Amino acid sequence: MTKLTIVANIHADADKIDLVKSELLKLIPITRAEKGCINYDLHQDNENPAHFTFYENWESRELWQEHMGAPHLAAYMNATDGAVEEFTLSEMAHIE
Repeated sequence: MTKLTIVANIHADADKIDLVKSELLKLIPITRAEKGCINYDLHQDNENPAHFTFYENWESRELWQEHMGAPHLAAYMNATDGAVEEFTLSEMAHIE
């Protein structure tokens, strides 16, 4: 298995920042307890509070994909429907 790094950028609608932030925070303890999760760290941009970034490391892509299908992620998607302006996700490999 090859370790996988995920960088997920979430841009909340300007009037939905608090909602998106509270829903993102709910994901942290559940996800950190998942099999294969090495770290799952949420960041908020100092200049643009609507921009959040998750920096994640997983033991394998397969275990990350299990996370992506988890009920708590579906609940987040439902709770923030229409509140996220943009979402990008990068699957990355550590090269040094």
